[in-house]
Amino acid sequence: MFSFRGDAHKIYLKLKNNARKDRTFKHLKEMEEVRKIQQFYQGIDSQTLKIIYYRMLKEKNGSGIIPVLITAIPWFLFLFSNQLQKFLFGKGYYYLILFTIIYFFLLFFTVILHFREKAWASFHIQMICDILEERKEVGK
Repeated sequence: MFSFRGDAHKIYLKLKNNARKDRTFKHLKEMEEVRKIQQFYQGIDSQTLKIIYYRMLKEKNGSGIIPVLITAIPWFLFLFSNQLQKFLFGKGYYYLILFTIIYFFLLFFTVILHFREKAWASFHIQMICDILEERKEVGK
């Protein structure tokens, strides 16, 4: 069934459907992936984790190349609009249609890629924060 609710809801449904098998959900690859990442970070000392945290924060908050390209390409095309119009309309609308399809496909793909990167950065940042917080509480 197709749904617009997103990945979080899909994971919830998968967990709900597999709850009878094993409540630790060790058999689900999504949960195993999270456990492996968590175990990796738990094996790193706190000072290094802080440095990794800062780097992840930079990656999450950095504008990145994709938004720059998304905003720069139309301006670049505008600069050469006369030449571009002659080329795109030179042989009817064939080149225009082809150019439009390719441009919007690349635009769509890069926007999705950008937000997935930001989501993964948030995931790692939260995991590192949780580990550092646990260590801080244990140290008290």
